[in-house]
Amino acid sequence: MARSSQKRPGTIEQLLAAKEIVVTCGSGGVGKTTTAAALGTMAAVHLGGKVLVLTVDPARRLANAMGMEEFGNVEHRVDAAAFGAAGIEPRGELWAAMLDTKASWDDLVRRHAPDDATRDAILENPLYQNVTGKFVQSHDYIAMERLYEIHHTGAYDLIVVDTPPTRNALDFLEAPDRMAEFFSSRFLRLLIAPYRSRLVNMASRPFYQIADRILGSKFLEDIAEFFILFQSMYDGFVERARAVTRVLEDRRTTFVVVSTLEAAPVREAEFFMEALSGKKLHLGALVLNKVLPDYLLDEQATAVARTMAGEPSRVAAGLPDALGDEKSRERVVAEVGESFLNFQVVAKREAEQRAELAVAPDVVASVPYFDTDIFDLAGLARLGEQLWS
Repeated sequence: MARSSQKRPGTIEQLLAAKEIVVTCGSGGVGKTTTAAALGTMAAVHLGGKVLVLTVDPARRLANAMGMEEFGNVEHRVDAAAFGAAGIEPRGELWAAMLDTKASWDDLVRRHAPDDATRDAILENPLYQNVTGKFVQSHDYIAMERLYEIHHTGAYDLIVVDTPPTRNALDFLEAPDRMAEFFSSRFLRLLIAPYRSRLVNMASRPFYQIADRILGSKFLEDIAEFFILFQSMYDGFVERARAVTRVLEDRRTTFVVVSTLEAAPVREAEFFMEALSGKKLHLGALVLNKVLPDYLLDEQATAVARTMAGEPSRVAAGLPDALGDEKSRERVVAEVGESFLNFQVVAKREAEQRAELAVAPDVVASVPYFDTDIFDLAGLARLGEQLWS
């Protein structure tokens, strides 16, 4: 699906046709997960090939929208019957998966452990079992590991990644380097040195004596064993971190920032776009959700609204008596005209904001308010068509 081009893409369709990985980012509540699913859906429908939507956010809305009962670490294909029910005939295949942190860590250990004994010792270590399930940083790191692993197989023409909310998404991007730095840090060496050498020097003895009394020697031994075992895989961590970084910086990868035009999400979007620029990562598109419709800026519609607000009796006189008495009709006409003009003020403000934000990404796409929530493939396709056009 990656086709080289010297031109900046002008549409979402052109952008996705030229890329192999699309990472969607944004603050919570702006429609990021739905946008990621819609992008994947439209790519499968229009571009063909094999498309995967990988969600890192543990919400299950993506599964519900795609009509999938099974949704986890293993990729599952969206049933053709779900497309048929939505009246859609895709050119390609749409697949979906949701990150299972524990299962992904276990796979990583099996892949990088130097031998079977080390592998089994890590998997059985109590601290490992706790950390992989609850340690937030491990979730961010394994998400990048899983993305790299899936992309490296070459099984998919396009992977659309749905990340956690924006500032967490920075953790998502930086997790490989930070994990590698931690396993080579001076703090970790000081922690495990006494247990590695079985000798406690005079300087560290008071600390370990107190820690033993408070935490118990078995707890400290579990910690030391966990990190000693993990250090045996350090080279694999570093190598993979560098490989992941190369994938993110590759021209085949792009980032799509999703936002609404409310103040807080816009600040988050600007923050993330600046961060991407600082990291020299490609900002392909900005998607603005829940934008007021363009007809609010139409000159003829504005003239009608002003007449309704300023001369309601003139407009009401042309309405049938069946709609109520004259005074009632005037009140409704005036209210509708005022409401339109008030919404127009907001629409003009949004248009100015869009113009200011449009300077950074290759593509800016606006999606209007929808009358109903998006809960199935038909809704995703409806949203996707707005993005595509």
